[in-house]
Amino acid sequence: MFASISQLSLPENHHEFIPPATQQIHINKSFSMRKGGILPEVSIAYETWGELNADKSNVVLLFTGLSPNAHAASNEKDPRKGWWEPMLGAGKAIDTKKYYVICINSLGSCFGSTGPASINPNTGKAWRLDFPELSIEDIASTAHIALQKMGINHVNTVIGASMGGMTALAYSLLFPDSTDQLVAISTAPSSLPFSIAIRSLQREMICKDLDWMDGYYPFDRETLCGMRMARKLGMASYRSASEWEQRFGRKRVPEDQHNEKNPFTSEFEIESYLEYNANKFTGHFDANCYLYLSRAIDWFDVLEYGESLSAAFANTQLKKALVIGVETDILFPVHQQEAIANALKANNIDVEYHGLPCIQGHDAFLVDYDRFCPAINEFFQN
Repeated sequence: MFASISQLSLPENHHEFIPPATQQIHINKSFSMRKGGILPEVSIAYETWGELNADKSNVVLLFTGLSPNAHAASNEKDPRKGWWEPMLGAGKAIDTKKYYVICINSLGSCFGSTGPASINPNTGKAWRLDFPELSIEDIASTAHIALQKMGINHVNTVIGASMGGMTALAYSLLFPDSTDQLVAISTAPSSLPFSIAIRSLQREMICKDLDWMDGYYPFDRETLCGMRMARKLGMASYRSASEWEQRFGRKRVPEDQHNEKNPFTSEFEIESYLEYNANKFTGHFDANCYLYLSRAIDWFDVLEYGESLSAAFANTQLKKALVIGVETDILFPVHQQEAIANALKANNIDVEYHGLPCIQGHDAFLVDYDRFCPAINEFFQN
């Protein structure tokens, strides 16, 4: 039932980037999407850490943000550091000596789960824009089905940050008796106009790129200019102006690094930083997958489940929750996390709330471990 993706024979006309330790669950029946489309079959990629106990009561289900893969931390099959390495492992905040952690790669992504870059079994070609409209709820639902195929019907904790936090919220709403605890980090019950505007501009940058070719760009093309621009805009919004000022100020790049043919080339170190990160990202994330996941974030709205946030969570059977926000986050401002915490409290759930004074903005959960690790460790210890 379980297959290591690294051992699978992948078709040449795919555009997936799969870590060595990633495994895959195959759902060999059709899946009806929330907005009406149907997938004839689904594969969900995941990685695990720790040991599942006898009564399967120690499962921590981890959802990722838009761009990460399932390799959240190093393990025996892949010793490379993961995107949440300081947080996850033996003796760490999420202690794998105690918990069995499953990190799910989102439906719609390009790291082993079915998405626009995957092969449509009906055509033998990549889905591309024929992929059905994707919602956050679809990500949560396919993860739930994958867990059931693993023989897991209940989890100790569901946890996620950013888009992953939305997926964790959706999971607790769709399957109210399937988890005891919720950890929601730097996320929101819905996207505010500012963050929608940012992602709308990112999608337009991709779609207006002539090399995008209406979604039918060659998969062997290393980069799309539109993806580079979208990533730069994203990076500018993920951090805070205060951090940029402290890290870079008005420092200049060395003159010998200027492009003499282009007088408007990068002149300040902040420009060089954005260029570096854009180049590192593009070529390793499929453009169509980016479009689908970005739009799914904008569509998500907890108020579809009730007239108010507290009403939306009325059916959940959560016993405990941790909600963390960051004061400098401009994409998902801290008042949105506070609103989630208050809605959960209104339903008599034991809630811990932290509005952290991190300087790194939305990305603080990936870098400010001095603040995040103690908060999460304390939650799991109590």
